[in-house]
Amino acid sequence: MDAVVDRAVKPEAAPQRTPVPPFDLVIFGASGDLALRKLFPALAQRNQEGVLPEESRILAVVRKSEDMTGLPEAIGAKLAGSGLSRDRVETFLSRLTMVQVDAVRPETYGRLMQALGESERVRSFYLSTPPDLFIPICENLAAAGILTPTSRVILEKPLGRDLASARAINDAVAAILPEDRTYRIDHYLGKETVQNLLVLRFANTLFERSWSSRDIDNVQITVAETVGLEARAGYYDKAGHLRDMVQNHVLQLLCLFAIEPPNTLEADAVRDEKVRVLKALRPIVGPDVLRATVRGQYGPGMEGGKRVSGYAEELGQASDTETFVSIRCELDTWRWAGVPIYLRTGKRMPQRYSEIAVTFKPVPHSIFGGGGSGSGRLDANRLVIRLQPDDGVQLQLMMKVPGSGKLKIVPRQLDLRYETAFGVRSPDAYERLLTDVIRGDQTLFMRRDEVEQAWAWIDPILAGWQEFYPQPHRYAAGSWGPSQAIGLIERDGRSWADPDFDE
Repeated sequence: MDAVVDRAVKPEAAPQRTPVPPFDLVIFGASGDLALRKLFPALAQRNQEGVLPEESRILAVVRKSEDMTGLPEAIGAKLAGSGLSRDRVETFLSRLTMVQVDAVRPETYGRLMQALGESERVRSFYLSTPPDLFIPICENLAAAGILTPTSRVILEKPLGRDLASARAINDAVAAILPEDRTYRIDHYLGKETVQNLLVLRFANTLFERSWSSRDIDNVQITVAETVGLEARAGYYDKAGHLRDMVQNHVLQLLCLFAIEPPNTLEADAVRDEKVRVLKALRPIVGPDVLRATVRGQYGPGMEGGKRVSGYAEELGQASDTETFVSIRCELDTWRWAGVPIYLRTGKRMPQRYSEIAVTFKPVPHSIFGGGGSGSGRLDANRLVIRLQPDDGVQLQLMMKVPGSGKLKIVPRQLDLRYETAFGVRSPDAYERLLTDVIRGDQTLFMRRDEVEQAWAWIDPILAGWQEFYPQPHRYAAGSWGPSQAIGLIERDGRSWADPDFDE
């Protein structure tokens, strides 16, 4: 059968993309939270759209015998709950092959070899597992002779827990698979708005010419979550929010925002520029963590009119793990020197949203007196690039109120929402990234030096916290984090950009 063309967007609007070739996708950790919430729904959606070739298969690797029958039922219930018809659910489930393998027991990999059989299909192995299983899984796959010359491995974030462990994983994987067949996934890179950052900057003279310290006053990157621990307590309490969110998601957003124009859109050209951004981040070392960072942990609070438990209560024990991080950082480059970049991310916050807010410098002199919404000067222009919940771009401008006798000026937004602007559904990040792996496109995946350079910046912060900042500040669930995060930005005479979803 011929490979099937991706039809995720309208044919007349879609670029010509490389077709998805026939494949076998093996998911380790198939009974885990990520696979159930994200991977299987993404694959089911691609299957419904006709993107996946009919002869392709999805092999779900589970450790427990009860999951052999229980997991398909759980997947079916999840897909049915998302609105997929019964026929579509059954069609997708017919693609699944359940395989019982213990990741650390080499003798069990024969079952996977038997299930895969002999074929010319692309083999991809998604390691939706804790990072300490990455090395044994790769070594056991190689020892069992399961890897083919076209096999790919997908490593879920975070890769390790510090620079040393990340290097150990990268070295071990590199001894088995070359870099061009290793895919380090960060699902934020698959979001449409993140990808559009490159277009916004490099296809629009209006923004590219003003994208520097000459015109930009400050940048704020916020990733706010309303959820608490959920089913991730065992992993999360050992990792914390700096490792779980800042080292990967948040720094990737910073990289794409701040990169210099790559010569081409080839994977390595883009990733070369991202590494340069990471190398330009000014280190935060030792007692500097007290000035440049805020770490917090949510306590009991109110969300949606209901009481929610604090982190320690959910965990079942006292803990010093942070669930909130705010950082003031700078890039030591010609373009960005002197521009403060504020990072903020946390759990149990009032709203779930992710955005990059770019505040431009005010006009040098106002001829309107105090005509703006502020006292004595006009509000600065602000560009908001929103990743979720409503993908889009918002530009705040100063405008005259129609019909006002005396000249009255107020801030108003030009608001572009992807869903209304294009009239098509935006693919989920995992939908895009999973098919990119099969196609062999590494553009939206992290190279090993990216990962290691990010850890090289994070490690001194972790060390500084251990010595100078061991206790996180408490904040109420349902709030915007500890008051110290407000102080972090207000010391510079600025304030956090409040989300505004209703305008």
